[in-house]
Amino acid sequence: QQEKEDLEGKLKLREHLSQNAGKSEATPAPSKNIDSEMKQLQCKLKNSNNEITKQSTTIKSLKTEVQEKEERIRELQAKISRLERDLNMKRHLIEDLRSRVKANQENEKTSNETLESLERKVKALAEDCSNKKTSIDSLKQRLNVATKEKSQYEQMYHKAKDELEQKDLRLTNLESKMIEAECAMTELETAASQQLHDLAKQSGQALETVQEKLLVANDKVKEFTTFVKALTRELQHSVQELRTKIKQAKKMGELRACTKSLSQESVQLAASILNVSTADLEEILEVEEDEETAKARKEFEKDKEWLLYIQKLLEAQFPFASYLMDAVLEKLNEKKKLVEEYTSLMKHTV
Repeated sequence: QQEKEDLEGKLKLREHLSQNAGKSEATPAPSKNIDSEMKQLQCKLKNSNNEITKQSTTIKSLKTEVQEKEERIRELQAKISRLERDLNMKRHLIEDLRSRVKANQENEKTSNETLESLERKVKALAEDCSNKKTSIDSLKQRLNVATKEKSQYEQMYHKAKDELEQKDLRLTNLESKMIEAECAMTELETAASQQLHDLAKQSGQALETVQEKLLVANDKVKEFTTFVKALTRELQHSVQELRTKIKQAKKMGELRACTKSLSQESVQLAASILNVSTADLEEILEVEEDEETAKARKEFEKDKEWLLYIQKLLEAQFPFASYLMDAVLEKLNEKKKLVEEYTSLMKHTV
């Protein structure tokens, strides 16, 4: 019966909606979807009527149970009234949804544009995600390294803890032995005090000698660092002087070659061959000089980096002799090459 009442209510609602649509429109034309739903609802009504006829026979036998369940039916009727209220609310919601559908159809164009912009943003976000994934992988690798180091430190900690426990056991044993030996120590205190006094004098003298040796060693280290710094500065200064001499020798050779071979007519002839003016030819030569100055700046920066590297080696922990030797040998080889280049240039100029 409840299903039948619901279906009848739905049919009444559909008929009311179709009547309202017929009144609002000039030419009444119900939609195909509403007709199909009406037919489905009518079919359901027929089926429910058939089921009601079938169940009428069973209802006669269940009259006794109906009397017991009347109270429950009253409660259900209250629920039905609530459901009717919900139906009314749903009708209003359907009308609101229809108006919203029209508004959504109008806003579909704008939503498509926003979708395109969002797709672009999604692509950009995907690229950012890929970059973040790479950074996360690198962080994971660092974390693995840190965990390995942590496990190593934990092993060292456990080893140290075991050693401490063993030493504690030894200390307890030694304390017991010390208690046993206290009675014997009382007899030897006088002799031991004299011996300790002598040993204190000897240890004081030994400490003074050690302190003097430490001061001498510190002075030697300072002298060694000053020697290394002075040596590196002298090397860098000599390399710079060789570079300047090489540049001057090159310029002298170019000037001699120009004074021997070039003249104003030859400059004009070179400009005509290159299909440029004499001013452009001079600019080309100035560009070469600019390249040489840029090269000199790069070499100067390399020298500064080399001096900083040696400073870091001197300030670093031991051992650093091999690295210092490699750096000095590198600069000496550079000086050797520059000397060979300078001698070859001087021979050609002579």
